[in-house]
Amino acid sequence: MEIHVLGPVRVRIGDQSIVPTAGKPKQVLTLLALRCGRVVPVSTLMEEIWGDKVPRSGTTTLQTYILQLRKLIARSLPAGCQLSAKDLLVTHFNGYQLAITPSAYDLREFERLTVEGDAALAAGDAETASRQLGRALELWSGSALMDVPAGQVLEMEAMGMEEARMRAQELRIIADLQLGRHAMLIPELRMLVAQCPMHENFCAMLMIALQRSGAPWRALQVFRNLRQILIGELGVEPSSRLQRLHQAVLSNVPDLPLAAYDLA
Repeated sequence: MEIHVLGPVRVRIGDQSIVPTAGKPKQVLTLLALRCGRVVPVSTLMEEIWGDKVPRSGTTTLQTYILQLRKLIARSLPAGCQLSAKDLLVTHFNGYQLAITPSAYDLREFERLTVEGDAALAAGDAETASRQLGRALELWSGSALMDVPAGQVLEMEAMGMEEARMRAQELRIIADLQLGRHAMLIPELRMLVAQCPMHENFCAMLMIALQRSGAPWRALQVFRNLRQILIGELGVEPSSRLQRLHQAVLSNVPDLPLAAYDLA
């Protein structure tokens, strides 16, 4: 089995997809795949499908979705396979489990590479950190679960995955700044700041990259834009570390160490 959730959801056994086309069965499979190897309670599956408006026929309808998934699994199994669909999609007391160890699972590979990259950065090995975190980010092919009509549970799962993606991107950029790649980072950081205009770390890294590239006036503009947005949206000033960075750029400090602004 292969499971891919960092973009469009793909679940395959051999070369056969077992992803249903209908929305609600697709939600069920996605949640089971995300928690592959663990029992997902019936109550969690119902919350995902119907939220707080579970119909009286909810239990029966969920069983129908499980039956549909088992039929898709059965069709994908190779001839002579000793396992049945019920062996792979197991019924437990008040829950269901996708009981298989996937040969490829992009989320777990992303998490493994991110941990390795984070550890390398903490150990002072920026080259390894940049490489491993870059490999982790290359696994993404779109927004998490982008083609699934997510309910409450999957929305939270996708949100956590996207936050992990942003953190991995932040760590990789820090590693690249440590390697002196500030000029090549400016387009990426501009895009990230445009997408997340109140994200202080992205703004700080863009300011540092611009200052190191000999464009302090552009770094000052980044701070002014951030300040305007924070005051307009939240009624607050940028944090003290951003204000210290702003003063350093105003003073044209030639080197802006990342650690001085809580970025290393």
